[in-house]
Amino acid sequence: MALPEKFKAMVVSETVEKKFVREITQKALSELPGGELIVEVKYSSLNYKDALSASGNKAVTRKYPHTPGIDAAGVVVDSTTKAFGAGDEVVVMGFDLGMNTSGGFGQYLSVPSGWAVKLPQGLSLRDSMGYGTAGLTAALCILRLMAGGLNKDSGEVLVTGATGGVGSIAVAILGKLGFNVVAATGKADEKEFLTQLGAKAIISREEASDTSGRPLQKGRWAGVVDTVGGNILATALKTAKYGGLVAACGNAMSADLNVNVFPFILRGVSLLGVDSVEIPMRARQMAWNKLAGEWSVDLLRIVTEVSLDGLSAEIDKILKGGVRGRVVVDLSK
Repeated sequence: MALPEKFKAMVVSETVEKKFVREITQKALSELPGGELIVEVKYSSLNYKDALSASGNKAVTRKYPHTPGIDAAGVVVDSTTKAFGAGDEVVVMGFDLGMNTSGGFGQYLSVPSGWAVKLPQGLSLRDSMGYGTAGLTAALCILRLMAGGLNKDSGEVLVTGATGGVGSIAVAILGKLGFNVVAATGKADEKEFLTQLGAKAIISREEASDTSGRPLQKGRWAGVVDTVGGNILATALKTAKYGGLVAACGNAMSADLNVNVFPFILRGVSLLGVDSVEIPMRARQMAWNKLAGEWSVDLLRIVTEVSLDGLSAEIDKILKGGVRGRVVVDLSK
C-alpha cells in the first residue's frame, strides 16, 4: 500500500506570546517518529489528559507543535516486526502515545510494536475507542478489586466522578456484574443516565466529600472506584467498611491526599493504585478480553461521536467538566 505524503491531524502550537492554539491541518508523514509500526488511525477518543496536552500543559507534553491523542485504533499499513503484519487491526494506547509522541488525533501514527494490541475478537475499532483508556482503566480497577476479594455480595460499591469516562464505564460494568453500585456525581441532572447504566443509588459530590475533619466516619463502602482524588478519595478511605478496597486511578479534583493511617490500621482498608500507561501487556490484554467479552456494555448510552473538525469544542467542554461519558473521534470525516 502506497503511503500518503501528508495526512490530516490536529496540531497544537505555542505562539510567541506563550499561548497555545489548535488547528486541523495537513501533516507530513516524514514528521512522525521512527517506529516498528505505521498505523492508519480510523478512530481515536478524548481523555482528560488529551485536553491537558491540547491546552499546553507542560506536565503532559513538553514540546510543541504536537499532535495529542493517547488512544488510537486502526490498521497496520507497514511493519518491520513479525508480531504484526499489514492489515492487522490494532489498538494503540498508553506508554508515551499522545504525550510526547505524535498521537491519535492524526490519521497516521508511528509507534513501537510493544505499544500495540491486536484488536480483540468481538470488538470493532470504533467500540474499542468507545472504551479507550477510560474503559481499560475502569476494567483494571475492577480486576484489582475482585482480585482482592470483592464480589457482588460484599456490599455497596462507590464510583466517584461517575458521569466521566472511567466512572460511567465502571458503573456500567459493575451494574452488569450485579454489584450494588452507588454513583457519586456533581451533576444533579444526570441521575437518569447513571440509573440506566446500572447505578442503584446516586449521591452528590458534597455527600462524597467529608469536611468534618474526623479521622474516621461510619463504614459504608465494600469497594470504591475513585477517579477524582483529593478530598473525595480521602473520604472514601474514611468511609470504607472493615476490609474495604479502594481503587484510585485519577486526580481530576486534586492530586493531594490528606489522610491519616486509621482506615488502614483500624479497619484494614486497602488503597489500590491503578495505572493504565505502563501496565504490563499481560494485564492489558486480560482487561481488553474482558471488555470484548463478558464485561461488554452498551456503549450507545455512553458514547458521543465527533469528527476531527469538531474535536476542539469537546476539548474545551471536558476541561470544564462538561463532557458526559466518552467522546469517540472518527478520523475518516
